This record gives sequence, structure tokens and C-alpha cells, in this order.
Amino acid sequence: MLFLQYPPCSTCKRAKAWLDERGMSYTARDIKAENPSYEELRKWYQRSGLPLKRFFNTSGLIYKALGLKEKLPEMSEEEQLRLLATDGMLVKRPLLITERGIVPGFREAEWEKLL
Repeated sequence: MLFLQYPPCSTCKRAKAWLDERGMSYTARDIKAENPSYEELRKWYQRSGLPLKRFFNTSGLIYKALGLKEKLPEMSEEEQLRLLATDGMLVKRPLLITERGIVPGFREAEWEKLL
């Protein structure tokens, strides 16, 4: 199981504690220091079955500064994935990647169902 996080993020800290409390084994990766590649993002997005917008950190400063709320609908999936691969701070976090599925963000019910 891969757990992508931004260590200073309070939601990521809560998600990590949630995993630890349940004794889950995972590999933690700093999403800012080691941004997911285009190939990883494409594979995760395709496996997830989720809308691509779920992979964007829509409350992030970079998302807002780039005006992505208005721009994303006009961009192709390819362009969106390439943009996500440019900066880990654009990616929704935490991001949990398991054999059974992928969940961007921390919603206990979704994580519970996945694990």
C-alpha cells in the first residue's frame, strides 16, 4: 500500500494516525518532495474509475493561483494529467494506493471500505 502525503498537512496527519491505529502496513511518500509522475497519475486515474478532478487539490493555493476552476473544463485529460505531474501540491492528498483501489483525499468511510 502506498500512502502519498504532505507531512505538514493536518488531514495527512489524521490519515496517517488512522492507518497506524489500525496497524496498517504502508509505504509513505512525501508528495511534494517526490511528485507522482505522469505515468503514475495516468495509471492511478484509470484504475480508480473516478473523475480526474478528484485528483486535484482544489483548495490548494496553486490551484487557485492558476485559475484552474475555470481552466480544467477546457483542458484534455492528457493536459490535466501532465499539469498534475508538474507539482505535488496540485495533487489531492493524502492519496492512498492499494491493490483494491485508489482514494484521493481522506474520507474514513471510503478508506474503511477500501481496506
